[in-house]
Amino acid sequence: MFFFRTVSVNPRMPERVSRITEIAKNYWFSWHPQALELFPYMNKDLWEEVHHNPVQFLIHINQDDLERVSQDSIFQAKCDWVMAEFDRYMTEQKWFEQAYPQHDGRVIAYFCAEFGLHESLPIYSGGLGVLAGDHVKAASDLGLPFVGIGLLYKHGYFAQRINREGWQEARYPHLNFREMPMTPVTREDGSDLIIEVDCGHKNVYLRVWEVLVGRVKVYLLDADITRNTDENRRLTSRLYGGDDENRIKQEILLGIGGVKALRAMGIEPFAWHMNEGHAAFSTVERLRELVQLGIPINSAKEAVKSNTLFTTHTPVPAGHDIFPPDLVETYLGQIVDQLGVTRDFFMDLGRKKGSKGFNMTLLAIGLSGYCNGVSKLHGEVSRKMFHGVYPHLSLDEVPISSITNGVHMETWLADEIKELLTIHLGPEWRKNLTNKQLWENVRSIPDHELWNAHLANKSKTINFIRDTLFEKRRRNREEEPRLREVEDFLNPNFLTIGFARRFTTYKRATLIFRNKQRLAAIMNNSEMPLQLVFSGKAHPKDNEGHRLIKQIYEISNEEPFRGKIVFLEDFNINTARYLVQGVDVWLNTPRWPMEASGTSGMKAAANGVLHCSVLDGWWPEAYNGQNGFAIGGPGSDDFEEEMQDVNDSEYLYDLLENVILPSYYQREDEIPRKWMQWMKNSMITVPPVFCTRRMVQEYADNYYVRLMDRWIQFTQNNFELANRVRNYKQNIEENWHHIAIKNVHCNGCADMQKGDHLSLQANVKLGPIHHDDVIAEIAYGEEDGDGLRNVVTVPMVMDGQAVEGEYTFAGEVPLELQGTIGYTVRVRPSNKDFAHQYEVPLATWAQDF
Repeated sequence: MFFFRTVSVNPRMPERVSRITEIAKNYWFSWHPQALELFPYMNKDLWEEVHHNPVQFLIHINQDDLERVSQDSIFQAKCDWVMAEFDRYMTEQKWFEQAYPQHDGRVIAYFCAEFGLHESLPIYSGGLGVLAGDHVKAASDLGLPFVGIGLLYKHGYFAQRINREGWQEARYPHLNFREMPMTPVTREDGSDLIIEVDCGHKNVYLRVWEVLVGRVKVYLLDADITRNTDENRRLTSRLYGGDDENRIKQEILLGIGGVKALRAMGIEPFAWHMNEGHAAFSTVERLRELVQLGIPINSAKEAVKSNTLFTTHTPVPAGHDIFPPDLVETYLGQIVDQLGVTRDFFMDLGRKKGSKGFNMTLLAIGLSGYCNGVSKLHGEVSRKMFHGVYPHLSLDEVPISSITNGVHMETWLADEIKELLTIHLGPEWRKNLTNKQLWENVRSIPDHELWNAHLANKSKTINFIRDTLFEKRRRNREEEPRLREVEDFLNPNFLTIGFARRFTTYKRATLIFRNKQRLAAIMNNSEMPLQLVFSGKAHPKDNEGHRLIKQIYEISNEEPFRGKIVFLEDFNINTARYLVQGVDVWLNTPRWPMEASGTSGMKAAANGVLHCSVLDGWWPEAYNGQNGFAIGGPGSDDFEEEMQDVNDSEYLYDLLENVILPSYYQREDEIPRKWMQWMKNSMITVPPVFCTRRMVQEYADNYYVRLMDRWIQFTQNNFELANRVRNYKQNIEENWHHIAIKNVHCNGCADMQKGDHLSLQANVKLGPIHHDDVIAEIAYGEEDGDGLRNVVTVPMVMDGQAVEGEYTFAGEVPLELQGTIGYTVRVRPSNKDFAHQYEVPLATWAQDF
């Protein structure tokens, strides 16, 4: 390897259309169709050839094309309109500035291992990255002072190829960042900003790239520079590639390097959001910074927690990185020394009691003031997963809440649907996405208009599928008859089901093939035919996922299914856009409760593509019986996997035979009237609730603003409040063993009447802990085995002191609900400066009374 510099040679841009380069370098274009239309207008073939990359497009466009459009009055008018819209968007006052003017300019830093903004930046693997991209876009729309931090992968995730035998092959394209919508961050002297990260006593150097997403900037860190060794240059080669050693290095670069990059650019966040545990080392770097300033380690922990949010995304154990202690020692030993703590102290930040591995999720939870899952059900599942971290609390009280995911509607709605919404909801519908009453106007869209828009999208999708299959077979050098037959694959008049997502076992991609004979009969019913479209990638090391893809490929070539089942290779944002806009039904069959949220179904449902899913993830919150289909009833832990597969597959077949297909093919004036009502119900109920505008507003209202306020409070007067909270916790933890509930007296009996009051009095020994530092309370709820669920608490009042350190507390509960309840008394820490009431997860419960 030898040193060289690069230069991008661009054609001369005519002055009249020169501002199109601004649009090309800002992903604002990706959700504004009029901006996107400018590029194919200039040269449609080149636009497809560069895979919708506007920067590469403008580098390689012919000078004659530029001169032609600069003289084209239609193009000039389009360009002027787009630039006026762009200028308005970038300068107008937005929601956050109006709602929280006191926090305008106080930066929120959002860390994620992947960002899925557009197909021209393929540094995402699936749902996590696309959600992050949609989060960033909504933050821009709402005017949040927001920056993203991630890694820039030289080869992205991987490009998927399906060979002639149906096996997935991974190809790793070489991404030329100089020809992508991004620019290197430079210092005042014009040189590239390079930051230095100590990774196992070896320096790794990172170039920082800036990606513009509307009004938000995303900074991506790139190790592929000549100052690094060949080994270190490969650290940002592939997303989710390599072994544990490579992963821990990547996560050090993301977390520690991300903080260092922000500091180097003079960005001082008031709130920090870790989107999954990959970025948890950011908290360690922030601890190190504070300790180096002379802040005691435990006070530094309180300061870091005060303005940090952690979002967990998966109930799948493999989704939580756990590193061996020796790797942690090797690559973080130097930072442990700088923190001035023992190895055990540091390891305990991410170590579950009784285990040896260093868990990134536990590190993130322990150093965050708030933690959330990504759907209501996922919040419940996460509380169950991490109940062991909070053994003194009831399951309901585990401090993991939830904000249900959403999707960026302007990105995922088809242009034909947007046009109908503009006509029937008004031109301001984009600014009023969360107005449920406004979406009721979807009912006023004439059936034939909505149906024709859907058929137009379906036709585009089927043509895209045919073209993609043809190119794959041509590349694989398949015989001429195999090439020609693709022209007849998929009939636009047949009901079409789409299934596209990561191929991993819990997604159960092959559930619909459990009874192939029955499926063949359903699909080949001449009165009500059915066809299926699959797409998705398996991780290169996931052999089971590879086998699932091969199984579907082989079935698609069997005679009963040939031309009616297809598998599209290299699933990406472009393919997803076609599918969620252009199939009739979106199928989702995860093994309950393994789907944290799922967002592809939201995208489909917003376009009137009916969602058919197990009641997992987001779907239990959205399904109302009239806006899609549920496979079975609410999930249960009672079923073993085999039984769940049997029940769900049979239910799916019944649903297809008795509900979905008959309703789709029942026509009046060539329009499926009942189906249209379901489509409209889907479009009315899903967009206002499951959009990222609602989601990001919830993050701002529930977390970001609180984090900003807490950071200001905790850092004032040389971290006075952080020190006070540290001292309080130290006193509580050192002396909690003194606390005992000595006896409880109550007026309760086995049978009482509705309207009665249950009165309790408890004698509590607090020892050296002051009575103002705890709360005694009555806890009651439904009996659930050895504990209580749906716990409600009522504070008790101190009404006397028996001897020093021993107090009497009293309280009562009105019995308003009928049935059997369990009740008890407990004492727990209480402090007005906590982020939430269980920040110190200790509780002493009455043992017997």
